[in-house]
Amino acid sequence: MTDRDLRRAVVTGGAGFLGSHLCERLVHQGVSVICMDNFLTGTPQNVAQLIGRPGFRVVECDLTGFVHVPGDVDLVLHFASAASPVDYLRLPVETLKVGGLGTLHALGLAREKRARFVLASTSEVYGDPLRHPQREDYWGNVNPVGPRSVYDEAKRYAEALTTAYRNSREVDTGIARIFNTYGPRMRPYDGRAIPTFIRQALAGEPLTVAGDGSQTRSVCYVDDTVSGILALARSDHPGPVNIGNPEEGTILELAEAIRELAGSRSPVTFVERPTDDPTVRCPDTTLAKELLGWRPVVPSAEGLRRTIDWFTAELALATGT
Repeated sequence: MTDRDLRRAVVTGGAGFLGSHLCERLVHQGVSVICMDNFLTGTPQNVAQLIGRPGFRVVECDLTGFVHVPGDVDLVLHFASAASPVDYLRLPVETLKVGGLGTLHALGLAREKRARFVLASTSEVYGDPLRHPQREDYWGNVNPVGPRSVYDEAKRYAEALTTAYRNSREVDTGIARIFNTYGPRMRPYDGRAIPTFIRQALAGEPLTVAGDGSQTRSVCYVDDTVSGILALARSDHPGPVNIGNPEEGTILELAEAIRELAGSRSPVTFVERPTDDPTVRCPDTTLAKELLGWRPVVPSAEGLRRTIDWFTAELALATGT
């Protein structure tokens, strides 16, 4: 593993949930950061606490168009994309464009600047996996014409494009396959399980569990995910590398844990399961441990408690209570 001297970084999608946490961590580490976002799913509020900090700059930019950054850049973190089902089903063409053209332009920027490039890929490239847990050498089981394909295939194409730039254009690239990340700054109506359950539990509404709730997920607190991504960014490894929590649980167990931690009496109700919803999802993180020295350290109960506390404060702020 190489500990790079990072002075200036570009974070595409930097005003999104995960991108904003990356911006914050880099700024705290003394790195100058250019946050690029078109605010289609991100929001300036996510980086408001960084405005005015030395070296931090927000640029409203559509990555599928022309991209230019003056001056030196050491690192390009490509995190621009709709990432929740609600968003990518609402924005299917935009999701595919940022996975294709957006990745092309971000790679071009990294090539121009001779910068390290890290792609935010996803566990969704494994689809509804036939191998469990998922290792990086598994090719996946993805429906290319299903409703989720706009996200799954955009990221699979982005991985292929990133690899092509590494092999034929000599760009220093890394691919992070990110598993279900959660934490503060998630949007309450983004359609993902954890913010949905927290919002419902705090409001005393029924917790809507898809199917019978037996499908599994492995959830990773955002601070741990950021540490894993930056460990990859500071290394020479091309990836792909799984960044996630190898602890696996069912969706029903997750809903019940959130209800208990929120002190809620909300009942659980079962709703129709979405098309192509993965039956299992769990990363094999051996590669991340061996090559990056990384593993998640925040216990799930603690991470969920922090997230619930953040949602509680945001709800109080929104309602003036």
